[in-house]
Amino acid sequence: MGVQIVLGKATQFLQNVKGELEKVTWPTRKDTYASTMVVIVLVLVVGVFLWVVDSALSTLIRMLLR
Repeated sequence: MGVQIVLGKATQFLQNVKGELEKVTWPTRKDTYASTMVVIVLVLVVGVFLWVVDSALSTLIRMLLR
């Protein structure tokens, strides 16, 4: 393949990328903050849930092994 063909394809690709990025609806700062808070709260809830289940199962296994 010639250098001109490669450069032409690369240029076309970058133009397509630019066109697609112009179509993107970027979230506002408020939306980003709200989404981040949801993720943090869910991670904490799941973490506490897994800790409780782990503690309960550990206690159960210790009782069974006695």
